[in-house]
Amino acid sequence: MPSGDGGAVGRATVTVATFPDYAPAQRAVDYLSDNKFPVERTAIVGTDLRLVEDVLGRMTTGRAALAGAGSGAWFGLLIGLLIGIFSAVNWLGIIVTAVVIGAVWGAVFGAVAHAMTRGSRDFTSYSSLQASEYGVNIDADLADRARQVLGGMDGRHAAPAR
Repeated sequence: MPSGDGGAVGRATVTVATFPDYAPAQRAVDYLSDNKFPVERTAIVGTDLRLVEDVLGRMTTGRAALAGAGSGAWFGLLIGLLIGIFSAVNWLGIIVTAVVIGAVWGAVFGAVAHAMTRGSRDFTSYSSLQASEYGVNIDADLADRARQVLGGMDGRHAAPAR
């Protein structure tokens, strides 16, 4: 039962195995590669995608200022190093001054930016896309060979396609 999912344009593909997580699907493709299968004709396709946003914590003006200070310090370090490379005077002093100025301005901008949101987003989070199932899709002309190779994997790694 060929499908167009996950293959290159114009190539009919077949799902030869499905997995509940990405890692076993990746191991299956790695196993195919280890067995000299042409994996360039393979795709891992996630289905039923959903966006998951994990809330990491509360964002306060102080935390926003601290995060801004950290970013500003890194930027200041970069600028200080660039100036220090071309300067013959007190190289370390230039770097320290640039880091301090960057941290101060970063803290100011971080605090002001957070205050301007007026509490509309007072938390930090991490977003990721997750699929409910991952299929290993193979070009239709190689599907039987792929199933045969995957049949040699132990039961912890492979799951047959539904």
